[in-house]
Amino acid sequence: MANYSKAHICQCLNRLLTVRRSSTVMIMGERKKTGMEFVEGVLGLAHGLIHLGLKPGDVVAISALNRQSLEEARAALQVAKPAILVRDANCNSWNFESFANSVPSLRWQVLMDTPTELNNTKIGLTTEQLERSCNRHLTADYQWAPQEVAMICFTSGTTGRPKGVTISHSALVVQSLAKIAIVGYGEDDVYLHTAPLCHIGGISSALAMFMAGGCHILLPKFEAKLAVESIDKHNVTSFITVPAMMADLISFYRTNHTSLESKSVKKVLNGAGSLSSDLIKNAIEIFPRAKLLSAYGMTEACSSLTFMTLYDPVRESFSRHSYANSSNLAHKPDGICVGKPAPHIEIRIAGDDSSCIGRILTRGPHVMLGYWGQMPGNNSSSTGECWLDTGDIGHIDDCGNIWLIGRLKGRIKSGGENVYPEEVEAVLLQHPGISASVVIGLPDSRLTEMVVACVSLKDNWQWTDSSSNYPVNKNEHRLSSTVLQNFCRVKDLTGFKIPKNFVVWKNQFPVTTTGKLRRDQVRAELMSYRQLPPSRL
Repeated sequence: MANYSKAHICQCLNRLLTVRRSSTVMIMGERKKTGMEFVEGVLGLAHGLIHLGLKPGDVVAISALNRQSLEEARAALQVAKPAILVRDANCNSWNFESFANSVPSLRWQVLMDTPTELNNTKIGLTTEQLERSCNRHLTADYQWAPQEVAMICFTSGTTGRPKGVTISHSALVVQSLAKIAIVGYGEDDVYLHTAPLCHIGGISSALAMFMAGGCHILLPKFEAKLAVESIDKHNVTSFITVPAMMADLISFYRTNHTSLESKSVKKVLNGAGSLSSDLIKNAIEIFPRAKLLSAYGMTEACSSLTFMTLYDPVRESFSRHSYANSSNLAHKPDGICVGKPAPHIEIRIAGDDSSCIGRILTRGPHVMLGYWGQMPGNNSSSTGECWLDTGDIGHIDDCGNIWLIGRLKGRIKSGGENVYPEEVEAVLLQHPGISASVVIGLPDSRLTEMVVACVSLKDNWQWTDSSSNYPVNKNEHRLSSTVLQNFCRVKDLTGFKIPKNFVVWKNQFPVTTTGKLRRDQVRAELMSYRQLPPSRL
């Protein structure tokens, strides 16, 4: 007999029937669904899948508005071993017969909506046919997969091939409750889906909004123009961003929008990297009534581990720019502050006794069950306890704030000393002429690795190849290796951490679909160039 005291992601359905039974809960283009229609659709599909022959433990793979290549999708399917593949018209160019041959577990293909043809496939069904295959009713008898698995979410793959992170119902529910408590999601919210649902930030925030009972506005993909139009049309109150999204939104408002601010937005949660001082200041100007928060987390921890309020109009209404003017406090030479842990999360630092700096470990109901295909995973630290190693290096201050110093995998070993690129990047970004910076280590016969900084210049700033201390007019905006090295010294950056070479980067830095930096790609591009300073990439 099922134990209904255990967490299940579908327990939010009853609330939707209660608080949004006849009101709109989802909008995509011209399509709308009430709470009743949404719940009926979920239960109809669930009963249809059971009628088809799906059993607890079978994997359902979804590919919709996909950004993956055919080979990437095939690799993910070979890891997940799904029984069913659900896809939309965006994947029509894929050869699904090859999937059937390379993924032996695949038994059915389900097409979303009602396409005009089924591509002559013998296993083709539609979601509409599945819903019609059973009598709809509102009795929800929940089932749990083995080990209470709710979903497999693939990582962004910033340092290697994406892994299938196995997440439980409990992890998703407690993460949702944390977002409701800290961000403040409620049934009056109109939530704009700016993040893709294939990533943990998007899916965890969506589930939090379902539990809160808010209304969802869905976009085919994030574009600043579409997002701003949706904010205006639907009076959007909340959304999540990554720094690149925030920059695009600010740029669009400044260059294309008649109004320079949005008064409906009340909550903005940023992830996948900290916001710069300029972005925070501009975001407050564009969204003056919004509580602006930042989160630090990872897929293996079911999204957000810590939260930090960057700006709160209720508490800081007397000074709209009070945080922006002092935001460098969040970027000290000894790390970047990412706030305090969520209520259900334990965090500790594992290091030697002589230093308070070490590996950031976490445990709690939010931690993944393991990597799919490798379960039960060995995710514990060297102490043998059930702690997940985040791969980050940092420390905890006396107020309980977590400070990030860098990634263990991104660490540079230069002259026998450890250099964390994020620390150097935070210093460089304080220079008024630098808009973006990526620091990497390149092989060096003497130092083992040489610290190299790739920098993007702000408008009206120029790079000079001269390494001499040339006289500079105060009104001239010029940069060189010598100027930036001296700047690092003024900011008290330790000598071995100061970049030996600088590269002017003309293009955008490569990022994943969630906006995370692909440091490995930057390093690979630099390795392909023989002459470093002052390269123009």
